[in-house]
Amino acid sequence: MLTLSLVTLLWAFSFSLIGVYLSADVDAYIAVFIRMLLAFLLLLPFLKTSYITKRKAISLTFLGAIQIGIMYILLYHAFNYISIAEVLLFTVFTPLYITLTDELLINKKALPWQWWGAALLAVCGAAIIRYENISEGFIYGFLLIQGANICFALGQVGYKRLPLGNPKEQRQVYALFFLGALLVSAIAALLFADWSRSPQTTMQWGVLLWLGLVASGVGYLAWSIASKQVNTGQLATMNNVLIPAGLLINFIFWGSDINWIKLFLGGIIIGLGVLLAGSRVRLISKA
Repeated sequence: MLTLSLVTLLWAFSFSLIGVYLSADVDAYIAVFIRMLLAFLLLLPFLKTSYITKRKAISLTFLGAIQIGIMYILLYHAFNYISIAEVLLFTVFTPLYITLTDELLINKKALPWQWWGAALLAVCGAAIIRYENISEGFIYGFLLIQGANICFALGQVGYKRLPLGNPKEQRQVYALFFLGALLVSAIAALLFADWSRSPQTTMQWGVLLWLGLVASGVGYLAWSIASKQVNTGQLATMNNVLIPAGLLINFIFWGSDINWIKLFLGGIIIGLGVLLAGSRVRLISKA
């Protein structure tokens, strides 16, 4: 849990760095591609394919493509429509997606009514936060974050269930995880990127270096290894620690203008959705 906590703190800074220094000026597809390239190059020297079967290698590459390749494309675009605080808050359902994914993979059951009720409460909470300025762009940003949450959840559950050996052996094959993300981001950049919005300033390149080498390369490796040492419930819970940590860091270091009353009220409604869906999780665990 200590490793997960430290990585959470590391990622809490990342949201603000993206929102403050990159989202307005650097094309999202280019930013994601550079970040994944840096992370892949960092871990490439450790790659030893003799530690992994072809089937597992393909699975690991596929998980990376989903968990961070597609996820980051969705996440970076969301910053164009909603604030940093809203991006953080709307990740609150990631733990539920993790638990739901794990449950569906095991028992293959239909979605219970609690999940639909939770989704409705999430939408109501989001509406309160932006009551005076609900636009098509805001709704688009909210949906982008939910897509990113689902991708992140799928990747975490898939990695946790993929047998890859001890931490040393995981480190020696983890470059394949970033290879999947790199392939997705490279194709997306080639097809959709606006190359006139490439990073230009020293600050932008510095932020990308930090995000690629530290937050991604080191952070995801540490998080993935640690995820295999905790149960699914603990992993799901740690995903939500990022929200208060990210909000606090954004407020302290960047003095963001946050309507705390609306954020608090909307957060309570969304939290009720989490509790509602969580009641289903507790019933499952007791069954």
